[in-house]
Amino acid sequence: MSVETTILEMAKAAKEASFGLAKCSSEKKNQSLEKIAEKLEAKSAYIKEENAKDLARAKEMGLSAAMIDRLTISDSTIKSMVDGLRDVVKLEDPVGSMSRTWSRPNGIQVSKMRIPLGVIGIIYESRPNVTIDAAALCLKAGNSVILRGGSEALESNQALALIISEALSETGLPAASAQVVPVRDREAVNILLEQEEYVDLIIPRGGEGLIRFVVQNSKIPVLKHYKGVCHVYVDNDADLKMAEEICFNSKVQRPGVCNAMETMLVHKEAAGDFLPIMAKSFENAGVEIRGCAETCSILPNAIEAVEGDWEAEYLDLILAVKVVDDMDHAISHISKYGSSHTEAIVTGSYEKSRRFIREVDSSVVLTNASTRFNDGGELGLGAEIGISTSKLHAFGPMGLEELTTTKFVVFGEGQVRG
Repeated sequence: MSVETTILEMAKAAKEASFGLAKCSSEKKNQSLEKIAEKLEAKSAYIKEENAKDLARAKEMGLSAAMIDRLTISDSTIKSMVDGLRDVVKLEDPVGSMSRTWSRPNGIQVSKMRIPLGVIGIIYESRPNVTIDAAALCLKAGNSVILRGGSEALESNQALALIISEALSETGLPAASAQVVPVRDREAVNILLEQEEYVDLIIPRGGEGLIRFVVQNSKIPVLKHYKGVCHVYVDNDADLKMAEEICFNSKVQRPGVCNAMETMLVHKEAAGDFLPIMAKSFENAGVEIRGCAETCSILPNAIEAVEGDWEAEYLDLILAVKVVDDMDHAISHISKYGSSHTEAIVTGSYEKSRRFIREVDSSVVLTNASTRFNDGGELGLGAEIGISTSKLHAFGPMGLEELTTTKFVVFGEGQVRG
């Protein structure tokens, strides 16, 4: 069977499966997720055997140690997948919930009901655990899903796909509710992106290059974020000890993730006191500072920043630092160089914090808290499938509710329009 035929048949089967899945009870969906969890535990040896094939191939191909680490499925990886499935089981099912009910003068009752999106295609790199995490969220939200992982993880993903398929069949859900593309051929991605008749949404997860490729080539709506150029603005009314802790956590806790701070903006009235203290903490953690001229005059060890530093997503222990005149200057800088991902202000002023929240156009805006909180679990959404900076139809972490949409439902008693 050709790659084109394979993808087309998968898309058709996913569409058909989505109709039945949309009608499934929460109990039935939860049973399926629990069965997947049980099978992951029971077949852990098989999963690791298949993963070993991918690891051997990765080493032959000369992939980096970091890439091989992300590709590896260990006992702790399997436990994390199992725990994630059971966490999703505990989440409230948004499908069928009603909101915003109102009455019209003629007596009809109007409501909005949450419904699944339909068929979701997810294109991602490396980590095989995404296969389980993404399938769990899509299934709980009543969507069928087509998963296209990286070619380097094919054997691992096929093993996980078999387990998912068996669990779905044993619990009475269509096996095509969750499918993994079974080929390494990159043409499969292009063909999947053309299936607008059957696939309702594409979600890419990975580096900026992958995401831009998907956006440029898809005939299907795409939810995405290209990169996380996240800012923390330290105001002149800030508690400097609090600011130090927030900035340190935002940059250092996990520098390689999309919600890590990449640029620190400091009010000129706070810079003289704050920057030397902050720089010492960063220096002890191995952070390289690239600063504006005023920053460099305060911090002699800072490297002079160039234009490209203000728009950089380093994903490393490197930080751009700029001294700004006031909050207007900070917001202007964020508007010019930010990526609509995550921004924070540290201030003791209620009025400034509310203005910052109102005027900064990002998916999550925080007051006196680390940028690292832009995460579905940390915000109380449970698991997330990614972070969207698209605005249509979701903005921010995408949990279960963001994997649904709404329809209007109207209740009448014989009314006709005059």
